[in-house]
Amino acid sequence: MKKICKQTLAALCLLGPFLLGTGQAEEQKPRTIAELVAKYDSSSCVDCHMNEYEQWHKSLHARSIFGPLEVGRTAATFITTIENGLKEWPYSGVNDPEDVGVKHLMVCAKCHLPQLQDAEDSVAKEIVQNLYAFAEDPYDEEIRDTLLSLNINCLVCHNRNAITHKWTDGYPDPKTVYGSKSGAHEDPLYPTMQESKIMGESILCGQCHGLGPNFELDNPTQCATLYGSHLFAYIPDGGTQTCQECHMRRSGLGHDMQAYRSPEMVKMALDIDVEANAFQWRDVNTMTPVANVLVEITNKAGHAIPDG
Repeated sequence: MKKICKQTLAALCLLGPFLLGTGQAEEQKPRTIAELVAKYDSSSCVDCHMNEYEQWHKSLHARSIFGPLEVGRTAATFITTIENGLKEWPYSGVNDPEDVGVKHLMVCAKCHLPQLQDAEDSVAKEIVQNLYAFAEDPYDEEIRDTLLSLNINCLVCHNRNAITHKWTDGYPDPKTVYGSKSGAHEDPLYPTMQESKIMGESILCGQCHGLGPNFELDNPTQCATLYGSHLFAYIPDGGTQTCQECHMRRSGLGHDMQAYRSPEMVKMALDIDVEANAFQWRDVNTMTPVANVLVEITNKAGHAIPDG
């Protein structure tokens, strides 16, 4: 038997499963914004879940990169992160916006676009190009639509992030939607429903509305802290409500899931008592109107206010 050189043996080890027909090629990562949007396209959900879609469409989840429609505040904050963060951190490797890759943008995208982790650096660079183009011309509809196409949609919560303990419960099946029950699902793209152990639990929301510093990042950030406050203060103090119970059911907002922008949520979260007394302050012949205002605000929410 002839000897096989080391290079040939290594190649056979790598290609063996494919040559035998037992392997499966790794799925190609999205290389453009359009490919990433297509990978997480949940437009077919609208056919059967119109009410949930309309609620979600009003929420900030629907524009997690762009931000409030009136001003695009989140998009502006991404640029601030690049200009006053990445470019000023001496070891980030970012000297210009063109240097930004996925690992850099995950400082924000960990929560604002977690599916970016599944994409090539070219997607991050295209996002950055659109962010700066929006800053130059905030009325360009094409740019606005591109940024609005990047969001936290049905498949992020009901597929990608629906399982947290993957070594215990397995990895999400790309053809399955996860929710409150299991069975057949009338959608040719996602023909199966599977019960998610966390869909009604705060830990689902905690993946983004987190515990505090994101120490898994090369440069930890601390923006979202609500879940940590909920878990370590509210629950030990006897609280029993989940994020979904307050932000979806009791508020009546469903998949809108607003917070400070919603009067319903403010009423639930805060008790505000105002006492005001007006009088005249006399200094010899000078009379000055004076108001003494006492404001007492009691937090009734299941977490600290504000976030971050």
